[in-house]
Amino acid sequence: MSLGADLAQRIAAAGPITVADFMETALLHPTKGYYTTRDPLGAAGDFTTAPEISQMFGELMGLSLAQAWLDQGAPPDFVLAELGPGRGTLMADALRAAGRVPGFAEAARVVLVEVSPALRARQKDALAGMDVAWVDHVDALPAGPLFLLANEFFDALPVRQFQRAGAGWRERCVGLEGDRLRFGWSPVGPQATLAHRLEDTAEGDIVETCALAAGVVARIGAQIAAEGGAAVIIDYGDWRSQGDTLQALRAHSPVDPLAAPGSADLTAHVDFEALARASAPAAHSRLTPQGVFLERLGITDRARALAANLAGAALDSHIAAHRRLTHPEEMGNLFKVLGIYPPAAAPPPGLLP
Repeated sequence: MSLGADLAQRIAAAGPITVADFMETALLHPTKGYYTTRDPLGAAGDFTTAPEISQMFGELMGLSLAQAWLDQGAPPDFVLAELGPGRGTLMADALRAAGRVPGFAEAARVVLVEVSPALRARQKDALAGMDVAWVDHVDALPAGPLFLLANEFFDALPVRQFQRAGAGWRERCVGLEGDRLRFGWSPVGPQATLAHRLEDTAEGDIVETCALAAGVVARIGAQIAAEGGAAVIIDYGDWRSQGDTLQALRAHSPVDPLAAPGSADLTAHVDFEALARASAPAAHSRLTPQGVFLERLGITDRARALAANLAGAALDSHIAAHRRLTHPEEMGNLFKVLGIYPPAAAPPPGLLP
């Protein structure tokens, strides 16, 4: 039986489910979920992330954290973590670059937060020969100073969607029309957690919330504030959630999110204001476009150095990768970067307080 049929049975028996419930089931069902059953990355998959576009991305991430480690006195034992590490490419590139900083690699305990068996297998290949541990959730991260990367992790966490209706809100749900999954709306009611959004929304506006994201960042922020470290979060979204941003991708093209649950990637834009609020008592940086962040870290100089040894199609591909990562009309403005760090420390390099 397909996952869509499973969901239809569940809804027929118990009633409509929230968009968050739908996303969680479609992405993480233990035997039929999107992330638990495949490697979704690359040309043969459904989407491509920045670390797969160019080694420069991971190298600069690693160097930013390495400098933050030095700025905080180079603690001799710390946790180097990544949330949702994909194929392990980002961590491999980050470690290769940061490993040139004396003492960094020896002090690091590398921990990857990953629930997908298929992706864990790819990560083990990418990081073969390295001492790496895996955990299922941020709550399982070891104690100690925490230096953490999260690239395109928060966009895949399940969101709830609410539509303004007077002074109240109706929630978007997934129900049935015949035997097909269909979106609908709950009755209007109050939502205490959205009281502050009555100030900047109008009738019919949609707001998305993600309690799981806030919980993850609260856990990270508490450890960094208490024990030191820094987190660099890269994702697409903006300072405050506005509008219906739920999307499904299959083979790099948009599809109906309800058409075949478990067969397409589901994401929503990240509400960075909510992440920043949740990170307290840690400090947070200004929200910065990815292109600006990478330029501050010296990506153009690194691109020129690599280009010196390339020619023909390889050089063309390298130039295109640099543009894709940094240009405002490509990933440069769509993706944003937020840093989390101890209140008495400086933000990670590339970011401003």
